Amino acid sequence: MTSTDATVCPHCGRPDAGEPFRVLSRHITATGLTVWTRCGCGSLQVRVADGRGTRVVSRGGPAPGPAPAPARPDTASCCRT
Repeated sequence: MTSTDATVCPHCGRPDAGEPFRVLSRHITATGLTVWTRCGCGSLQVRVADGRGTRVVSRGGPAPGPAPAPARPDTASCCRT
C-alpha cells in the first residue's frame, strides 16, 4: 500500500468522499477512527477519521481479475459515527 495525498482513486478516478466503497472494518484509535474500505474498483484503502475530517491515508491497487460485486450499504454495527 502507498501513502496518498490524492482526493480520487488513482485506479478508477472515483472521488474518495463518494460512493461506492465498502466498509470492511472500523477500529477506534487514540486519535480517532481507522476504517478499512474497498473502493468500487477493488482498491483496498485505509481511511482515518479524526478532528481534521476523513481522508484516505493509504491504498493498494485493485486485485487482478473481474471487477468486484457492487458495494452494499454499510452494515457494520461496530463503532458507528
